[in-house]
Amino acid sequence: MLYVDADACPVRAEAERVATRHGAAVRMVSNGGIRPSRNPLVEIVIVPEGPDAADLWIADRAGAGDVVVTQDIPLAARCVAGGARVLKPNGERLDHANVGQALATRDLMTDLRAADPFRQGGGRAFSKADRARFLDALEREMRAAARHSGTGHTP
Repeated sequence: MLYVDADACPVRAEAERVATRHGAAVRMVSNGGIRPSRNPLVEIVIVPEGPDAADLWIADRAGAGDVVVTQDIPLAARCVAGGARVLKPNGERLDHANVGQALATRDLMTDLRAADPFRQGGGRAFSKADRARFLDALEREMRAAARHSGTGHTP
């Protein structure tokens, strides 16, 4: 199963395309506002408005043999702890070896922004190279998840 934290996710179409090639079901989880897919493998899951509702829905379901796409580091940490394979939309893999550091960095940056309300800017813009890295990384993770679960189609 592929879970996509779909709110503001720049690689929904790419995730659907790779999952379809593997014959894997996809859950696009959102607070609303994303277009339905005609693809029978894709289910659009609309969660209630509220803080972290989509994250909680995914974290409660994702486990070993699943792949999760999210930019949300706390969600990634929960999914990694549950045995899921996690990718950020830029193709960066989060796992037991690096998710703790990513969480600590996120917390530090949150504290720095809170200490300086005039701090401007954020991360760099999402690029074609990020999209390409994501496609390559998702292909690898889908193959690895299929091997781990003993199910799924790998061309």
